Amino acid sequence: MKLKHIYITLFILITSLGFSQLKTITDKTTYPFWINVPEKESTEKQPILIFLHGKSLSGTDLNRVRRYGVLRAMDKGRKIPAIVVAPQLAKGSWNPDKVLEVLEYVKKNYNVDESRIYVCGMSLGGYGTLHFAGKHADKITAAVAICGGGNVSDGCKLATIPLWIQHGDVDYIVPLSESQKVVNAIRKCNEKANLIFSIIKGGNHGNVERLFHEDAMYDWLFKQKRE
Repeated sequence: MKLKHIYITLFILITSLGFSQLKTITDKTTYPFWINVPEKESTEKQPILIFLHGKSLSGTDLNRVRRYGVLRAMDKGRKIPAIVVAPQLAKGSWNPDKVLEVLEYVKKNYNVDESRIYVCGMSLGGYGTLHFAGKHADKITAAVAICGGGNVSDGCKLATIPLWIQHGDVDYIVPLSESQKVVNAIRKCNEKANLIFSIIKGGNHGNVERLFHEDAMYDWLFKQKRE
């Protein structure tokens, strides 16, 4: 029993150390948020990855934000070479200016590589990503929007940054057409825009969450760098 107790204690200690960098900031910006800072952050400038959650994670309990997406992937062991920022929306839709407020706070208080600022989101967070990028494209390097949509009027602004838009072909919550119309608006403005549009075969509104647990999204994002 003593040996078992030691193993359990060690497991808890190792687990807590693994996530010791993940903390909450609740009183500095309109949106409270999780932040995870890599250990080498003190000596090297780090990219930022902002994750915007969907409607089901809205509320006032920040732990909800860990139920899926980037934080869930981290809780399952994924190492992300960036300052990860995951704000929480209490209700309604994401406000691009309030997301910018979070970004500016992090830039002011952490050692940030401003040529590598990324945003990703799913569902309502996919809309939030494209609304944020559509209004503040000059503030970010690249973005990934999953099973969301955006404003067609933002097409020309969105065409100025690398974008990867992904949507399942059997999504009955947010139809594929929501992403398609934004893609059409971007291509209409600039047919040579740095845009990837992926239609996921068999993808519904829930199972595309697996994209946060795969390498492709992170590999693509972190290759993008603003001159």
